Amino acid sequence: MTPVVRARALHKSFGRAGAVVRVLGAAELEVQPGELVAVAGSSGSGKSTLLHILGGLLHPDSGQVEIAGADLYTLSESRRAAVRNARIGFVFQFHHLLPEFTALENVMLPARVAGTPATEARRRAAELLATLGLAERAHHRPGELSGGEQQRVAVARALVNEPDVVLADEPSGNLDSQAAQALHALLEALAGDRRVALVIATHSPSLARRAHRSLVLRDGILHPLESMEGWA
Repeated sequence: MTPVVRARALHKSFGRAGAVVRVLGAAELEVQPGELVAVAGSSGSGKSTLLHILGGLLHPDSGQVEIAGADLYTLSESRRAAVRNARIGFVFQFHHLLPEFTALENVMLPARVAGTPATEARRRAAELLATLGLAERAHHRPGELSGGEQQRVAVARALVNEPDVVLADEPSGNLDSQAAQALHALLEALAGDRRVALVIATHSPSLARRAHRSLVLRDGILHPLESMEGWA
């Protein structure tokens, strides 16, 4: 099976001469369709940087990222943006929903940006919200939704363009334990039912247990996580 995510020899440092911090050093990752991969690491270890590079949001200093066969950093900025919008979904700790839009309108937005006709974008968004148990909340604005509901809307938004991969950065970090467990179960089901590849940076042992593989980012390199004692 061809990996939907393939990253090779990723290097990334920040700073200036004399004060350079290496965040990634020869990091490697492959993720198959339908695979859920959890990435652990201490604060500041580079988890968010890794996701931003995988998602085409931040150039690596060197290395290669392929998403569904597209070599991201050999593409023009406009072409990379097109691949990002069509092939990659993002879910963050803070959902970043637009407060003046309803849940349905928030989910529709990436599809409309991609040029999907309004009728089709609305159909997809409504279907996703129903699948995620939010049909009756579709016309509520974010301020009228609970934290868990808002994050499920963010998941629906990440899926509306039918991406090959979803990248999630601490998606349950802002939720209470019950809402977090519900979100973890949802993410696990998405990988199985929709064959979406998921790469999730998280501090949650509960989510790690649901993952097909758990890795830890340490000293700029991804290592297999051999026990929950290494979870941090």
